[in-house]
Amino acid sequence: MGNITTTNGGSHRRRISNATRRSSHPLPPPPLTPHPEITAHQFLYPGPSQSQYPHPNPNAPIHYPQPQYHYPGGYYPPPPPPMPHHNPLHYPYPVMAPPAPYVEHQRAVTIRNDVNIKKETLQIEPDDENCGRFLVNFTFDATVSGSITIYFFAKEGEGCNLTPMKENHIAPVTVHFEKGLGQKFRQPAGTGIDFSMFEESELLKVADLDVYPLAVKADASSSNHDESNETPTPGNSNTNSQITQALFVKDKGEFRVKVIKQILSVNGMRYELQEIYGIGNSMESDMDENEQGKECVICLSEPRDTIVHPCRHMCMCSGCAKVLRLQTNRCPICRQPIERLLEIKVGSEE
Repeated sequence: MGNITTTNGGSHRRRISNATRRSSHPLPPPPLTPHPEITAHQFLYPGPSQSQYPHPNPNAPIHYPQPQYHYPGGYYPPPPPPMPHHNPLHYPYPVMAPPAPYVEHQRAVTIRNDVNIKKETLQIEPDDENCGRFLVNFTFDATVSGSITIYFFAKEGEGCNLTPMKENHIAPVTVHFEKGLGQKFRQPAGTGIDFSMFEESELLKVADLDVYPLAVKADASSSNHDESNETPTPGNSNTNSQITQALFVKDKGEFRVKVIKQILSVNGMRYELQEIYGIGNSMESDMDENEQGKECVICLSEPRDTIVHPCRHMCMCSGCAKVLRLQTNRCPICRQPIERLLEIKVGSEE
């Protein structure tokens, strides 16, 4: 009986060992229950897609869609992404830089002006012999003899001829002169203008047909006029003339003259005179290297030969002007916008 017990006990032990061996394998996982389908919330909006932010430039920063947040009380959209500042392709209309002013080249030639009216001296003064009338006076230089004609309300025509538009009210006055520098001109007494005869608006502006309230024409003969002693005529082909056109301005109840333009007619060619600031020093042939005021304001070494328009400052050399036009469009003297640059080549006539 002891053997059977022993055998049975051993057999029992083997069965327990087999059961323990089978229970060591992991059990299969339970089946997964599918989650219920989530419906769209009425306050939940789709976020921006990446197609709304095109990036044609591969080096441009990429803006990813912003995450969406759902709060119990409602949905608050996140702030929009900032606009790019370094990629011009994001702007519908790119900002274009203003074009650089072009450089125009001209060769300066010498024109002989036989008579010159100094426009800064042109003024009017009361006529002592005729109350209420005013006379024109100024200073002029003349290398030959000639004549000066005073026009009131005149229009310039062909060949630099002046036509009076109100001759029935006040007629032109012509006075002859001899050659000489620094001469004083004064309109003859009794021939001046009476401002009360005209509307104030006519005196203070240029009319629509370019009729100037005041025009002074100085006619000078050529050099052979001194030998012939002939009286110069404005229509003569060998006569040079200068026209000064002006209007009146009222200052503290009194009228004074304001020059608008000066015109030079030489051998049938018409030139409009314009002052160039700085050309007097830079064009001198005996330029001293140690003397200041004649060199370019940028490099401070080369002479000035380039004019800035429309301010007419001659302040740069040609080399600095070509570099400056690509960097800024402002005059280095007055900071006004530059429309064009005019390079002057000074040389003798051929």
